Amino acid sequence: MSGPEKFTPSGIELGLYSNRVDALCEEMGSLLGRVALSPNIRDRLDYSCALFDVYGRLLGQATHIPVHLGSMAFAMADVVQKFDWQPGDSVVFNDPFKGGTHLPDVTFVSPVFYAGKLSGFVANRAHHADIGSETPGSMPVTRSLSEEGIIIAPTRLVRSGVLDESWLSALCGKLNDEQASRGDFAAQLAANRLGCRRLEALLGEYGFERCQELAVALQDYGRRMALISLGEIPRGRYRFGDVLDDDGFGHRDISLEVCVNADENGVTVDFDGTAGQVEGNLNCPLPVTAAAVAYVFRCLMPPQTPSCHGALAAVGINAPAGTLVNANAPAAVAAGNVETSMRIVDAVCGALAQALPGKIPAASQGTMNNLAMGCRGKHSWDYYETLAGGHGAGIDFDGRSARHSHMTNTLNTPVEVLERHYPMRIEQYSIRRGSGGQGRHHGGDGIVREYRFLENAELSILSERRWHAPWGLEGGRAGKPGLNLLDGDDLGSKCQLQVKAGQLLRIETPGGGGYG
Repeated sequence: MSGPEKFTPSGIELGLYSNRVDALCEEMGSLLGRVALSPNIRDRLDYSCALFDVYGRLLGQATHIPVHLGSMAFAMADVVQKFDWQPGDSVVFNDPFKGGTHLPDVTFVSPVFYAGKLSGFVANRAHHADIGSETPGSMPVTRSLSEEGIIIAPTRLVRSGVLDESWLSALCGKLNDEQASRGDFAAQLAANRLGCRRLEALLGEYGFERCQELAVALQDYGRRMALISLGEIPRGRYRFGDVLDDDGFGHRDISLEVCVNADENGVTVDFDGTAGQVEGNLNCPLPVTAAAVAYVFRCLMPPQTPSCHGALAAVGINAPAGTLVNANAPAAVAAGNVETSMRIVDAVCGALAQALPGKIPAASQGTMNNLAMGCRGKHSWDYYETLAGGHGAGIDFDGRSARHSHMTNTLNTPVEVLERHYPMRIEQYSIRRGSGGQGRHHGGDGIVREYRFLENAELSILSERRWHAPWGLEGGRAGKPGLNLLDGDDLGSKCQLQVKAGQLLRIETPGGGGYG
């Protein structure tokens, strides 16, 4: 006797299901952004939402932050296996070595039940400008994870619909703005509750069994689409090496080595030869490295490829433990999530440019230009933002100017919002003309942003591409490196210092590389 016939939905049915799953995540994000209190979440939209199947495999996501989404997709299976889930539960965590990225990114996971059966999980991750670091903005120049803020191991915050108020109060009581932090956490919980309701409605419409069959079919479709795209990479080994500026403690030119190996068994990205984990906080937990790799290969896939586990798991990764790209606890990791991830993208793209000439653009700015500032005392405040720069040019296009790129997908903080909430004045916000690399197609230009401090404050900068410029391709010139200046004095790529009222901080972000 033959077994049961394999369920094969029509392309239309599968497409509708995939779009509805992604729309569910978009709606979660829309709610989170509307009701959050802090500017970094409310105005810059520094958050991401996703849906996972019962095994913790990515099923759908919103078009939010690649480093959030890829790392959640890589680590969620381990997280969901740690709990005996009940309806109404929510788990919170930020530990980079237990499913997180860096401490400011706080993740909430909630199970979805239908007719008494576990049917999937919704999750969101948001960047909090204050997570308990002694340094305002919680993005300090550090040597260990404990210096970067409060470490939250996966913890059941809501049990069967009942919030653990004492635990939440204890956490928020350690933060600088208890009211804003509590509001942001409430927004994340609300987003998950909405996601649960929407998935329950979808299950009610399709039925439990049909939804499970569609989820399996979607994963299979994503895997097949990924394999078709990967099959276009000629067999061979493609190497690329680059160096990061420094780790903030005097260690310069930190090597990042990549080998993309395409053979009959598929594609593997090998980081053998990359520097060991460093004293500073450029170190990456493995999920962050996986997110950067997955992002690059997802960009090679057709637009209709679902962003699901089946598609993202098609590329193998070899990242030796104890290295920059797979650090061991308790390594400091604040900049690994935001800076090293960007440079991993550059390195993988550099290798693929050899295999797929004409399909890969020149390097974009290669940094998020992280600024964290604030003060402690009677009128304490915390502020954090990342800054846009130039995109790399391609074979038939110029790079875009003044845009975020690759692993970040946030908005800028509007000048009006910044000046209303914080004791600063923006004196210049403009495109850094001529910073893009020249070529047949020129790289995009970076930006200039000047901050006049109206009160004494503490400033932290975590940036890259201040010494090593974004590379061009096929004879195109490199983009200009960035600059961090305080009253005209060069601060280097990473610093932490006290600033006085009246001082002027000027950030010039890198341009993208030229092409041809």
